[in-house]
Amino acid sequence: MADADFRHDTPDELQAALDADDALAARWDDLTDLARNEYICWMTSAKKEETRDKRFARLKEEVLDGKRRPCCWPGCPHRRESAQKWFD
Repeated sequence: MADADFRHDTPDELQAALDADDALAARWDDLTDLARNEYICWMTSAKKEETRDKRFARLKEEVLDGKRRPCCWPGCPHRRESAQKWFD
């Protein structure tokens, strides 16, 4: 699988936030496909719902602040064939 072949689906709660907030949607749309994918992967990869909720809140804050990628995230492991065995 090539890097460009993998895209995460936009989670329902993120889509609802984008639909409800024009400023967030505009900033989100300004991100590259890869950057959006990184944010979605970072948010949804949390094992605990509590962590996922914190990441979702931080995603919204960071995107509104103009950040282009999630801080301290090595990148979507789903795009690397060598990591595929660890994911469904």
